[in-house]
Amino acid sequence: MLASPLDPLPSLVVHADWGSNPDKRWMTRAVLVDGGYQAEAPEPVGDATTLVQRLREEAGPGAAILLGFDFPIGVPTAYADRAGIDQFVPFLLGLGDGEWAEFLEVAREAGQISTRRPFYPYAPGGKRQQDLVGGLGVRSMHELLRRCDHAHGSLAAASPMFWTLGAKAVGKAAILGWKEVLIPPLRSGALGVQLWPFQGTMPQLVQHGRTVIVETYPAVFYSQLGVRFSASRPGQRAGKTSQPDRQRNAPALQGWAEDAGVTLAPELCELLESGFGPTPGGEDPFDATVGLFGMLNVALGLRATGEPDDAKVHAMEGWMLGRPH
Repeated sequence: MLASPLDPLPSLVVHADWGSNPDKRWMTRAVLVDGGYQAEAPEPVGDATTLVQRLREEAGPGAAILLGFDFPIGVPTAYADRAGIDQFVPFLLGLGDGEWAEFLEVAREAGQISTRRPFYPYAPGGKRQQDLVGGLGVRSMHELLRRCDHAHGSLAAASPMFWTLGAKAVGKAAILGWKEVLIPPLRSGALGVQLWPFQGTMPQLVQHGRTVIVETYPAVFYSQLGVRFSASRPGQRAGKTSQPDRQRNAPALQGWAEDAGVTLAPELCELLESGFGPTPGGEDPFDATVGLFGMLNVALGLRATGEPDDAKVHAMEGWMLGRPH
């Protein structure tokens, strides 16, 4: 689905592959040079609390920045209705104080779960999803999915954001992302941070001097960029944790860049062709790069932002950039 290029085009587009472990946080950036983008090699995110400030200093005070993270930004409607929340941004700004003082603290026992402390459990060991369902007063875990978390085509459903166990769990990463990245600049107002889609449409938000933060999910971009993985076999690693699988996707990603008019730095070309190294940890810079390319697809008008015309999505739930509805 085609759209229109952003106007102005962001001077800096950055995608951060996120996790609760700082060692697994990588980011890849693209810089606007003479009207076209040059994508650089991925690098560690570093201190999350200074990330937005560092990017603003790099881009300059008058530049437009588009910054993506693959942690949830928003909360599910069923939870918001029970908690009495109708706007995500004011709610976010109130976290850590008053009635929301414990929201960002993961419940250690089932008896601690409430709408004011919804993340569970702190550690494994006899913990049940049904305890979370009961503690939040919903009928099932399915009600704790946002609309953008639902399965779509070949895209599997995401893990409910308040459940913190399992390989797909995102709760603890979200807590850290909100606490370290989103809340400080939103409270200070000094860095021009805006959250899409809560504070406007993409054309409304991307303006000189602003840093527009979006939620991403690299798996959304795989099919859009031609990324494919082999089927899993007994005793063999497959998918994005497999170096050979990552290597096999180099032609598709380089082909996308050529078609889109995006220049790849030599170091990034080398990483693509090497599959980002032999260790499973290569999946993190790989997804940081895929996420960047997916964001550039939207910025260049080659892909629509994807969010539905739904008041709950814009007010509370948010959306994954580029995900069709």
